[in-house]
Amino acid sequence: MHPTFARLRGIVPSLNTPFDLDGRVDEAGVRGVVEASLDARCAGLLILAVAAENRSLSLQERDRIGSIIAEVIAGRVPLIVNVTGPDLDASLILARQAKRIGADASCYQVDPRKKLSELRSELERLTETGPDLIVVQDLDWTGHGLPLGVIEGLARHCPGFQAIKIESVLAGPKYSQVLGAFGGDFHVSGGWAAGQMMEALQRGVHAFMPTAMDHPYGRVYDLFRDGQADAARDAFERMLPILAFTQQHIDISIAFFKMLRRAQGIFATDVHRCELRLDPVQKQIAGALVRRALDLDARAKGERTATRPSR
Repeated sequence: MHPTFARLRGIVPSLNTPFDLDGRVDEAGVRGVVEASLDARCAGLLILAVAAENRSLSLQERDRIGSIIAEVIAGRVPLIVNVTGPDLDASLILARQAKRIGADASCYQVDPRKKLSELRSELERLTETGPDLIVVQDLDWTGHGLPLGVIEGLARHCPGFQAIKIESVLAGPKYSQVLGAFGGDFHVSGGWAAGQMMEALQRGVHAFMPTAMDHPYGRVYDLFRDGQADAARDAFERMLPILAFTQQHIDISIAFFKMLRRAQGIFATDVHRCELRLDPVQKQIAGALVRRALDLDARAKGERTATRPSR
């Protein structure tokens, strides 16, 4: 496994994009959320992905956000930049941006309906244009995503493809299938299926890429890694009401976690560009869950501070 991916053990948050009251990118908030994730001992950062409202961002905004984040990270953890665009030409432009800011890897959402030869060509062009390493985002909201044979075929022909983020229906068995097929020498992470985190850890997934709640997620990972599976499950189950609410829809997730970041004092506003807006009942529920998340964060941060990380 490439050293960059070998370092990705733990939580790799997919960062939200903060906006000011006029809807412009809040650069102070960008710096703040990066520092908060580093303070939470995250293993790496995924930026400009779905949680970042990437489809709403201009090329100039993406370039500026990426440059700021790369500057703040300064090589302390691996930086993964999502380069998925509306078509391959747009993705190649984003890949060039990712390479320019010094990203360790790009992340690219593939279309599981395409043939292996077409997907292979896309990955080859992206790794020639952008960072040498690429994480394939196997995102399929309603289906099973990439067949295992296609994943194996891509890995054989694309040296830069050594990591996959699985976000498809029945993610659990697929984690095991991919890990088993490569004998462990291939990085596997989970993301949108946050409710399956305990199953993912039990199956040997290397990293998890959720949004926000860095300390609570990190505490679950730390406990499981250190052989305290029951304690890890207890800690995880305290998060379930929040996950049940946020996983109704990606826009609800974005809106909620921006509310949380604002309550933490990291974002100045909870402004977002999502089409969906929380109605009065959802806002009331979200407010109560934000308070719960703040309590969980404080508790997890205190517990992690009191416990020396394993080496």
